[in-house]
Amino acid sequence: MREERRDEPGLATRRFAVDILGNVLDDGRPLDQVLDHRASMPAWRALSPADRALVRAIVSTTLRRLGLVDDALKRQMKRPLPGKATRVRQILRVGAAQLLFMEVPDHAAVSLATELADRDRETRPWKAMVNGVLRAVARSRDEILETQDATRLVTPLWLWRDWVETWGEDETRAFASAHMVEPALDLTVKSDAAGWAERLGGRVLPTGSVRLLPHGAVPEMEGFEAGEWWVQDAAAALPARLLGDVAGKEVADLCAAPGGKTAQLAAAGAKVTAVDLSPHRLDRLKQNLARLRLSDVATIAADLETWTPKAPFDAVLLDAPCSATGTLRRNPDVGRLKKSAQVEELAELQHRLLDRAAGWVKPGGLLVYCTCSLQTAEGEEQIARFLAEHPDYERAPVAAEEIGGLAPAITADGDLRTLPDMLPDPEPRLAGLDGFFAARLRRRT
Repeated sequence: MREERRDEPGLATRRFAVDILGNVLDDGRPLDQVLDHRASMPAWRALSPADRALVRAIVSTTLRRLGLVDDALKRQMKRPLPGKATRVRQILRVGAAQLLFMEVPDHAAVSLATELADRDRETRPWKAMVNGVLRAVARSRDEILETQDATRLVTPLWLWRDWVETWGEDETRAFASAHMVEPALDLTVKSDAAGWAERLGGRVLPTGSVRLLPHGAVPEMEGFEAGEWWVQDAAAALPARLLGDVAGKEVADLCAAPGGKTAQLAAAGAKVTAVDLSPHRLDRLKQNLARLRLSDVATIAADLETWTPKAPFDAVLLDAPCSATGTLRRNPDVGRLKKSAQVEELAELQHRLLDRAAGWVKPGGLLVYCTCSLQTAEGEEQIARFLAEHPDYERAPVAAEEIGGLAPAITADGDLRTLPDMLPDPEPRLAGLDGFFAARLRRRT
């Protein structure tokens, strides 16, 4: 039970950070979902924009470098915390993340964590330990950071093992280096990418997206309210382009929410049917399309395992549910929430959905399958299995000129495979891509 006292400056932000970390790491809830819920709470809205940004920064930094934070704490603790001391663990993590990786004065990080422990009867017995461990982290900071195997520790063990086996240790370490850096903001614009890059202080990537360093709230940026662009990782913008000229064509976007690919297709002149399992997520898609002034879209809330269209489409884009391990740059909670067993379950779901979608394409039409995953079970292996089971389909290889000349992203089989360390840049925050896989398939008959 927490005691009511007058908060000292900065305590509310740390309390929120601890609460949110608990929601994610102890309750297993995705960070975006937790932040959406917090946005409706009066206490959250009472924080200043700067304080809300600080909470997000603390949480993001802690999750992004959780392995390093936990290793630093372990070095300074005589014995592990008992499993039930979950809140104490999050208080320590928040304090250590600030001490190691944020420009927060040591005394502020330590005293606020100690005070936070003291405010709750459950955590008060650990107050002295919190203070002592964090002081020790502060004293040993340089030694800790110099001796840590950062790229190993930052990657959850189950992913490290899979990626080393699949991609090799050097590439896995390159992934980890990219995951430690908060990425830039990528935008897909309806037209005049160069003009919008100049207005917003960004640059146009070879793939056509506009990339810039975040500066302020996205809804307050020029062009947002006018619907001139939407936020979409540059890699996520590539699969829809593989359908080619879709003007006037009937196109299905399956598992469509939050709607970035739907918007791409609609902006290119397609007659889009957007299908998603979640009515709530579909509502957000509709809101996004309304802001973008894109109206030629039919939306359907349905389970693809039971839904059947009235007629086949000229093209189908299936952005299948996946582990999302390719998005750790932007979603550092993913690696902590997913496990290898879930990848296997998702792979079976992907197979079923791909099998159903195959029947919804007109002869001669295209089917693009994609996932934002670095697990080959959700990408390359899916397509090998699909082609073995569907002789009426053939691969339509991707050409480098279709994706801005990004030849390294084309596999030997002609599929698309982007990796976190692609698009290098002297400024690390302007480098990288989400890990995506996409295959383009043509129905013969």
